[in-house]
Amino acid sequence: MSRIGAGIAAVGVFGPGIGIGVAASKALEGMARQPEMEASLRNNGIIFAALMEALGLFAFVVAILLYMFPLGL
Repeated sequence: MSRIGAGIAAVGVFGPGIGIGVAASKALEGMARQPEMEASLRNNGIIFAALMEALGLFAFVVAILLYMFPLGL
């Protein structure tokens, strides 16, 4: 049963991946429209990508813990 829980927790990694892709595409679109804002958009994009990646990392850690300790020890 915990293997199913680990699989469901691993699905949480897909959301941040999609979010980073959408955020990066919008940042590139903004850089193309206003080249003078490139530095600001790049810095903010890196911060937002790191925050989104942290959510994916937390989901991955939960999935690994559920997989390794199936009895809740």
